[in-house]
Amino acid sequence: MRDYKKLEVWKKAHELNMFIKKNIAIQFPKEERFELTSQLTRASLSIPLNIVEGCGRFTDKDFAHFLDNALGSANEIDYCCLCALELKYISEDDYEKVNQSINEVRAMLISFLKFLRSGGTKP
Repeated sequence: MRDYKKLEVWKKAHELNMFIKKNIAIQFPKEERFELTSQLTRASLSIPLNIVEGCGRFTDKDFAHFLDNALGSANEIDYCCLCALELKYISEDDYEKVNQSINEVRAMLISFLKFLRSGGTKP
């Protein structure tokens, strides 16, 4: 069993989740509370939660399944933030910040997945 708090990908996913909740989602209009805001915040929480849940699994294959789910959530966030930009809920500057973080998390997840699937040992 892995300690998720020691994983750099979890740390970065946690930072992304906190940034979205504290800086991005709060800018959305009230009428989006049950649609775009909800979807974005659930997807942002899903990434670190999937990493945590995967850490509790005993095989790399099982862990990789949860990392795949986290990667899907990263893609959801990417699209939600693009929508928010085009709807003018967030600024270009905020979009660039969150997009950079999303891309970092996504790259880390892909790298970790490749490591696990190549038969790597525990990080």
